[in-house]
Amino acid sequence: MAEIIVVTSGKGGVGKTTTSASIACGLAKAGKKTVVIDFDVGLRNLDLIMGCERRVVYDFVNVVNDEANLKQALIKDKRFENLFVLAASQTRDKDSLTKEGVEKVLNGLKDEGFDFIVCDSPAGIEKGAFLAMYFADRAVVVVNPEVSSVRDSDRILGLLASKTQKAEKGERVIEHLLLTRYSPRRVESGDMLSIADVQEILGLDVVGVIPESPEVLQSSNAGVPVILDENSPAGQAYTDAVARILGENRPMRFTTVEKKGFFAKMFGG
Repeated sequence: MAEIIVVTSGKGGVGKTTTSASIACGLAKAGKKTVVIDFDVGLRNLDLIMGCERRVVYDFVNVVNDEANLKQALIKDKRFENLFVLAASQTRDKDSLTKEGVEKVLNGLKDEGFDFIVCDSPAGIEKGAFLAMYFADRAVVVVNPEVSSVRDSDRILGLLASKTQKAEKGERVIEHLLLTRYSPRRVESGDMLSIADVQEILGLDVVGVIPESPEVLQSSNAGVPVILDENSPAGQAYTDAVARILGENRPMRFTTVEKKGFFAKMFGG
């Protein structure tokens, strides 16, 4: 049975699409048949980060409107046999998606034998964001460790608890927090909320902490999800987060300031 994971946030620009791409690649790398869907109609970004923007012929809205079928619209990733992308439409207005249309597409993907369906949600509480979360079994709420991002995420957690199909049945969506752009040095100097602060404010445990890293932007520009950069701390942190989503117990890394050794202090390293 396919599990639907929504990647969402209260605020834009926190790293949702980067996270969706990396989670999808991580699940595929773990042997799971995975599809990642871009729900941000009008602002197509996921296919750029996945490196398949030139191969988009049909999109999510085409399938919802019966202008194409799933086999025509799904783009097979060139790196993983078991990973597919369903791109958003750049030309349609945001009301092109309907609850019935989205349900039809998700049911079609379940029939295709996918293990995981990752939904890359637009920010905030617009219609696309509501539809991305409505059918979710699990939610990854992406948060920057700063006050406005945490406050806006609280609203999203409220919606997950009240406005989803699971909530209507008296069940709960499994919720995870994922911290992005985390800088232990800035936490130490009091410029950034700590992991404990965020967990306490939102009442949820953190499934991953992605350190501030120039590789994230470089990977996005190159069309290669950062999780595939095994030398990057951000890539390693995403790999850990995916392992935890799959039930593995891994210690958190990159959450403390690296202490300089004696020689580094002596020679300014």
